[in-house]
Amino acid sequence: MRKIPFLLLISFLLLFTTSSQAKEAKVTIAWQSIADPAKVAQFNRSFEKEVKANVQWRKFDSGASILRAMASGDVQIGYIGSSPLAIAASRKLPIKAFLINSQIGQSESFVVRPQIRQPEQLKGKRIAVPFISTAHYSLLSALRHWGIAPEEVKIVNMQPSAIVAAWKRGDIDGAYVWSPSLNEITTTGHVLTDSNQVSQWGNMTLNVWVVRNDFAEKHPKLVTEFTRAIQNENNRYLSNPQQWLAARENIAAIASFSGLPAEQVAHWVEANHYFGIQEQQTLLQQKIPEVIKKTTQFLTQQGKSSDIKRDYHEYVTDAFIHQAYPANQ
Repeated sequence: MRKIPFLLLISFLLLFTTSSQAKEAKVTIAWQSIADPAKVAQFNRSFEKEVKANVQWRKFDSGASILRAMASGDVQIGYIGSSPLAIAASRKLPIKAFLINSQIGQSESFVVRPQIRQPEQLKGKRIAVPFISTAHYSLLSALRHWGIAPEEVKIVNMQPSAIVAAWKRGDIDGAYVWSPSLNEITTTGHVLTDSNQVSQWGNMTLNVWVVRNDFAEKHPKLVTEFTRAIQNENNRYLSNPQQWLAARENIAAIASFSGLPAEQVAHWVEANHYFGIQEQQTLLQQKIPEVIKKTTQFLTQQGKSSDIKRDYHEYVTDAFIHQAYPANQ
């Protein structure tokens, strides 16, 4: 119900955003090293070329650390998963998801030691995962699907880089994580399941772009241009994935930001699903609030969240995708 007033507000503010306001604007964008078309837009500075603003990109290892930076006001736009978004909503953080980056597939996987062949062998094992991440949600979902209580497994909170070091030392028996850490540990482990499979079991996870409410209201033109810059690259990929992946400059751009070897970039880009403009509009209007609610309900059952709301539309907006592509409405 609140989506329409926010859309009208953004439309009004766009009409009266002056060039001097845009010139004075400063925006810090939080990103993660996941292989996707958005990295090409970042590499090409597609957003910066369209705005007059002081733009800073800051790398983070997980959505949890990005949430802390956004809560403090240090970051205005961030790249997080649907699980951190659900946690943000339960904590009433003043942010909104405004663009879906991807539906997570095999790019997040549960890797275990070679001797672990069946889920029941996980009991008593030490499993690492970044807490409140989409990987954490998918791990808990997989355990529930297999009939294993979280207490029967030693789940430890680790950031992706720490997971690689712990795996090499032999400190952990498995990890649910994303690339490039996933790429490293799969060389000596094997995948027990992945987020594509977990989604088929009924627990979808997404990566989304979020913005602080105060920044969106003060600088709607910047958020609209950012939306267009990222979605334009998604559109180019979707129009012909094989041709897009055959372009060396795209592979090189993603490799430089993801830390992946160039020859493996295409595999990890294809491991997720991306959305066109009309899909974005529909999902932002209808699906994302449901995903947030379902994720919050599940995390609450697991003792990882609290305060389930009846409606989550206030944490999602399709205003900027509409403003970026008015002809597609």
